[in-house]
Amino acid sequence: MSTERQISTNDFFARNPVFSLGKAAHVLNPAGGRSGTLERLKYHVRAGRLKRVAREVYATVPRGQSPEQFRPDMFFVAATVRPDAIFSYHSALELQGVAHSEWSQCTLFCAQRRPPLTTDGGNVLFLSHPAPLRKCGDVLVGTQKVEYRGQLLRVTGPERTLVEGFRRLDLAGGVAEFLEPVSGFPVLDLDLLERVLRCYSVASLWAAAGWLLDVQQDQFHVPESFLQKLEGHRPRAPQYLVRQRRGGTLAARWNLILPPEMEHLGEPDER
Repeated sequence: MSTERQISTNDFFARNPVFSLGKAAHVLNPAGGRSGTLERLKYHVRAGRLKRVAREVYATVPRGQSPEQFRPDMFFVAATVRPDAIFSYHSALELQGVAHSEWSQCTLFCAQRRPPLTTDGGNVLFLSHPAPLRKCGDVLVGTQKVEYRGQLLRVTGPERTLVEGFRRLDLAGGVAEFLEPVSGFPVLDLDLLERVLRCYSVASLWAAAGWLLDVQQDQFHVPESFLQKLEGHRPRAPQYLVRQRRGGTLAARWNLILPPEMEHLGEPDER
C-alpha cells in the first residue's frame, strides 16, 4: 500500500480543501470500499467538518467556521468536478493575478459541458472547448499551469486569454475590466498569439488584437512587420467590436469601431 493511502482521515481533510468521493475512497481505502467511504463522509458532514457542495464533491470546513458560513473555494470546486478544467475568461485573469476584482462566477472549458453549478461562493460555468480549437485539434493551445494555493490549475495563458476575451467580453468582465489587465501583461508570445488567432480565423479578433498591440507596441516590443501581418486579416469593412452596441470611435487602421470605454488607453505609441 502506498504512503498516500495510509494517511489518516484528518490528514486527508487537511491536504484536500475540496475533494471527490472517488478520491477519498482511493486514498483512505476504508473497509467497505466506496460505500464505507460514503458513510464516513456523511458522518463528518453531520459533525460539521465537511460540507457537501455538489454530487459526490465535498469541502473541508476550516476550524472555527460553521458549515453554513463557510464558502468553499470555487476554483477548487470546479477543478474537482471537472479535473480536465481549463479556466478561462475572467477566471484566467484572476488565476494569473492580473484581474482587478474577484468574480462570483468561475468559468472553464472542459470536454463535456454540464449545467452551471451554484455554490455558496457563486456560480461555476462549464463550457465546451471552443469549436474552432476542436477543429484545429488543439484545445490546449495557449494554456499553462499556474500555482494556486498549493495546487496546479490549468488556465488559458495571456495570448489566448487576450483573444478569447475580445471574443466574449461579457465573460471577461466587460470592456474596462478586461482591457486594463491584459494591457498590463508583462510579456506576450507573438508567435503563440498568431497561432491562436489562426485557429479562430475571425477578422474582428485579428483586428482587436492588432489594435491593442498597436496601442501598446513599445510595451510588448511588437515589430511593425507583425502589426502589418495582423492588419492583413482585418475586416474588409468597419465592424463593431461589441456587436450589440452602437456608437463609438473608428480605429481606421483596423476597421474596428471601438466603444467609448476603450478611448482611455490612448493613441498608438508614437514611432
